[in-house]
Amino acid sequence: EHVRVFPLSNWTELDVWQYIAREGIQLPEIYYAHRREVFQRAGMWLTAGDWGGPRADETVEKRQVRYRTVGDMSCTGAVDSDADTIEKVIAEIAASRLTERGATRADDKMSEAAMEDRKREGYF
Repeated sequence: EHVRVFPLSNWTELDVWQYIAREGIQLPEIYYAHRREVFQRAGMWLTAGDWGGPRADETVEKRQVRYRTVGDMSCTGAVDSDADTIEKVIAEIAASRLTERGATRADDKMSEAAMEDRKREGYF
């Protein structure tokens, strides 16, 4: 029998960032806004790479972006952001009406079963 436990599963993105701030946890700079070469696909800013982007009709541009989650570049998008400190990230999240998944998960935009398809293909 398999049991999966997610002790933080009821935490929101804001809860996580408030905890990071309260505990003084240092994070890699990718979690904060920085200028990066990206292109737009399905309403998200993606980073170019050997995985298949950009296509011929997609233009690469340099933008100030932040990753709300970090994952595989083929399925994790960035968001326009000036949040380059923990305090600014917290303020940005508190004001946002988009969830982290809705804003940055390419799989969720492709199909409802995209993540399950990746699991079957051996991605995880």
